[in-house]
Amino acid sequence: MRKLLLGTTALAAAATLSVNALADVAVSGYYEWRYESRSSNSTSLDGTKFASDSEIKFVFSNKTDNGLDVSMKQEFLTDGGDSTVQESALYISGGFGKIQLGSDDGINDGSIPIASNDLISEEMYSDSTVTANDGNSNLGIKDGDMANLGGNSNKIAYYLPAMGGLAAGAAFTDGGVAGDADTTEFGAGYSMEAGGASVYLSYVTGTTENSTQDIDSSAVGVKVATGDITFVIGQSQYEAQNDDEQGTSAAVKFNVADGMTLAAYTAEVEDDISKEEYSNTGAELVYTIASGLKAIVTIEDYDYKKGTGSGAGSTDDSGTHSKLTMKATF
Repeated sequence: MRKLLLGTTALAAAATLSVNALADVAVSGYYEWRYESRSSNSTSLDGTKFASDSEIKFVFSNKTDNGLDVSMKQEFLTDGGDSTVQESALYISGGFGKIQLGSDDGINDGSIPIASNDLISEEMYSDSTVTANDGNSNLGIKDGDMANLGGNSNKIAYYLPAMGGLAAGAAFTDGGVAGDADTTEFGAGYSMEAGGASVYLSYVTGTTENSTQDIDSSAVGVKVATGDITFVIGQSQYEAQNDDEQGTSAAVKFNVADGMTLAAYTAEVEDDISKEEYSNTGAELVYTIASGLKAIVTIEDYDYKKGTGSGAGSTDDSGTHSKLTMKATF
């Protein structure tokens, strides 16, 4: 009888622990396969290639007894032996808003700001940098958007609760024990209806402390959506030692038919100090073959002038870059 009682008690305790620890778990991921063709003034970039990219994301979520929503995200890059943890953070939400703790996007790359490249699925913004992903060489503004100062570094971010059409947040990234490379970011956005169209305005700014000169970047964006057409225009700036950059960008997206969209975009960046310049014009067609499976065709014309820059791989270049992407999401 005593053994039975002990066994029953143990089972009850285990069941209680299981229920209390139970959380909703969401697993998602994607895989991209690409064929790229590029004409370039650089022989090392001119030609064709295959490429791929994949990711797996786990999200654990729970609601506490006092009504807080608590979740955790683990996002892994999984392509070709790449096992890097791209993002990993804890989120706590309630009537006070949302707190983010850990390695995830800052305010500039979060849900508040709008940028023209948000309308494009597979933009490339090619330049003369001989790397896996082009980076507009020495430019701080990579694609007409604000520089990603905080990146996915470990940070604390806070988002205000929804208040009508207003959204706002702030983030702080600790640059290390020296205390001379901290990053702060602030952003706000406002949505409204005007003349039958949905309008969204956003502004985001950030500063990274630096021993010689602080790095500052900001961006303003306007999004207008009416019927099957969405349009975004943006302006950004970047200032650092030997850098004074201004960027403008725009994109328009059409819902051509069920499962098909067509977009066009353009971006320009110029550094007034180094005279480095970059311009890009592109178009993209996205076709949904079936639920979770898309074919994406992207074509870009680009022109890059290095000015007086001296970064690795930094040379004048211009050309056309096209890409076919097959993307499956799960």
